[in-house]
Formats: sequence, C-alpha cells, structure tokens
Amino acid sequence: MKKPIWIKHISQLATLDSNIKGPRSKEAMSELGLIEDGSLWLEDGKIQAVGTTVELAKRYADKTQEAEIVDATGHLVTPGLVDPHTHVVYGGSREREFEMRLEGATYMDIMNAGGGIHATTRMTREATEEELFEQTTRRLDSFLQHGVTTVEGKSGYGMNLETELKQLRMMKRLQEAHAIDLVPTFMGAHAVPPEYKGREDEFVDHIIQDMLPIVAEEKLAEFNDVFCEIGVYTPEQTERILEAGKKLGLTPKIHADEIEPYGGAELAAKVGAISAEHLLKASDEGIQAMAKSGTIACLLPATALYLREGAAAGRKMIDEGVAVAISTDCNPGSSPTTSMPLVMNLACISMRLTPAEALTAATYNAACAINRHNLVGSLEVGKQADIVLWNVKNYQELQYLFGVNHVKAVWKKGVQVVG
Repeated sequence: MKKPIWIKHISQLATLDSNIKGPRSKEAMSELGLIEDGSLWLEDGKIQAVGTTVELAKRYADKTQEAEIVDATGHLVTPGLVDPHTHVVYGGSREREFEMRLEGATYMDIMNAGGGIHATTRMTREATEEELFEQTTRRLDSFLQHGVTTVEGKSGYGMNLETELKQLRMMKRLQEAHAIDLVPTFMGAHAVPPEYKGREDEFVDHIIQDMLPIVAEEKLAEFNDVFCEIGVYTPEQTERILEAGKKLGLTPKIHADEIEPYGGAELAAKVGAISAEHLLKASDEGIQAMAKSGTIACLLPATALYLREGAAAGRKMIDEGVAVAISTDCNPGSSPTTSMPLVMNLACISMRLTPAEALTAATYNAACAINRHNLVGSLEVGKQADIVLWNVKNYQELQYLFGVNHVKAVWKKGVQVVG
C-alpha cells in the first residue's frame, strides 16, 4: 500500500472550492477558496483532507510518521490545470506557415493554397500509428511539465472515416498509456476536404450518416465539434451535424466566430452547446445568448496572439455573465504551444481577466467545459489528487511573472509525475 502524502505549510493554497457547483461567472470567477499556511492530505490517489497545516497536523497526529511529507513553505499550490480545447493528435509540422504569415499571408490565404488544416490532414493521413503515438506522447509530456493534468483532444485532421477513427483510437490508447487524462472530441467537420470542394452538403451527409454512428457505437468521443465559419461550415450545416450528434449521445461544441461574425455564439446557445470556442468576433447578441443558455466561452488568447488578431472580449463576457474558460488550442498551425501558464498570462494581458479569473478559467471552468468538474479543477475532498506546486508564493505572482514556467512539482492521481 502506498504511503499517504502530506503537503504542508503551503504559503497559499488555492483550492477553487466554492458553493457554486457549476460553471462560474461574474464575481464567482474570483472566488479561489484561498487558505494561508495550507495543507493537503492525499491517499489512494484522492484528496482526503484540505485545511490549514495546524488543522491537518491535529487530525492526522497518529499517521504523520507514516506519510510522505512535502514541505511547501513559500510556494503556491493549485489544482492541476485543465486544457479544454486542443488538437493534440496530429502528424507533421507547419513551421513554414509561420514565416508565410509574417510575410503577409492570412489564415484563409494559407488554407486556400492547400496549407493550413489541409496540410496537417495530409500528414496525419500518412502518419503511422506509432508515429502519431510518439509525437503526441511528447506533447502530453510537455503539458505535464507545464502543470496540465487533463487535456481535451479533438480529431479533425483526417476528414475521412479511416483517419478520424485513427485519431480517436489513438486518444483512447494514450489515455491508457499516459499519466494525463485525455478527453476525446470528434471533429470530422474541421474543414471541407479538397475532394469534396463544391459538394459540401454531401460531406455533411457523410459525417452524419457514416462517421457519427461509428464514433458513437465505439464510444470513441464524448463531444462533437464543428468549425462554423465563412468558407468552412454554414450555421445550417453546423446545426445539422450537432443535432445528429446529440441524438447519438455526443455533446455539442462549436468553433464559433473566430474569423468573421457568423452567428456561431447564437447557434451555440440554440443547440445547447457545452462550450463555444474562439469567439474573437462574437456579437453582443451572441454573448448575451450564451450568458442566458449557460454555454461556456472557451477563449484562446495564444491563438489570437499567434495570428496577430485582437483577442476575444473576455472582460465583457465575464461582466455580462458568461462563464469563461481558457485553453492553449495546441495545434500545428495557429497555436503550437503546450504552455497553459503562458495562456493564463495572456488572458490577463490581452483580455483583461484578473489573475484570480484567469486561474478559475484554467482550472474549474475549464473542467466544466469538458464535463470533468466532478473529478478535477478544484482541490476538494474526494476529488482526484491532481495538484501543482509552483515556484511562486501566491496566485498574483503566477500571473505577474509572465512567460516563465514556474512549475516545481506535479501530482496526478496522487502520483508525483513532475519534479
């Protein structure tokens, strides 16, 4: 039997515990459940007790000699970070496109020239399973090093049945092989494959009739995502795909209003999407609809930075009652990063989130966006012992000292995997 773990004398323990048990918005996003000189007691991969060091020393007085003791004096401790939007399973690399953008090419210019999503689709179709496994394992290792313990992963670099299933089955394999929890999303509607150009509705039919039933039958995904954008999928096509997925038990998500205002936020609210992603160009009406429906805004400030676009209106969304989560959008074309700490910094700098709101967006609200808030996202008795020990003394310093990885140690289900 493994020793219990006692993390004590934590300078600041941010539990993210709250009376609100769903997605948090407005003032609730600033409630971090802080404990000074905090302490955690871990057993069997779960959190057994949370409190001050004095409280836990009394409670476990007869067991402290048998515990593994971690002295966290001078350090911040938070829940493991949760990344609710990634495209982490893919083949190849697209560094040339970074140079093209700096020379003036737009996202759609590159995509229409056969680059972008189509380039990664070709490389992912050609990659062997072992190549995908090795490449994705390296990315997941990097996520862990940056304090991320749960990651959502989308398919979408196949856009044919064979490769979409290859990506989703790879996520299932990685979930069993890697320390990180990997949450799968089907995104066959990531772009329209070149072979279906001019026959977009036929491809929508193919997704609905041929792909979604197999994904659901094999339980390869929990969520169903569509890139609703001018030149990709119309709101009408998006709604058809998402409603078909709902009938098969797949929860809707939407890549919405990234490049142009296109009614994506409004559609997310209409279909009951758990989250709408990107939202750089979301309308005021769309923001209000999301606040009313409870749809989480999953915002991706690193993507906006990388594409040299204005960031999403995170401050406005929170003020109007939208629950906000943040993510790396880890992908080969528009955000090739695994650094959630950087994303938290950017959320403060470019979207005017407060340091407390950014931490909530990267932990509890992020967990809500992938329906994992009953397991992770906060440090509460009975939850998984997914924990990060940071080389800073408080949550303000974590956001203040930007562009630096402050992770000192990470525990996943009570096992130290970093540090």
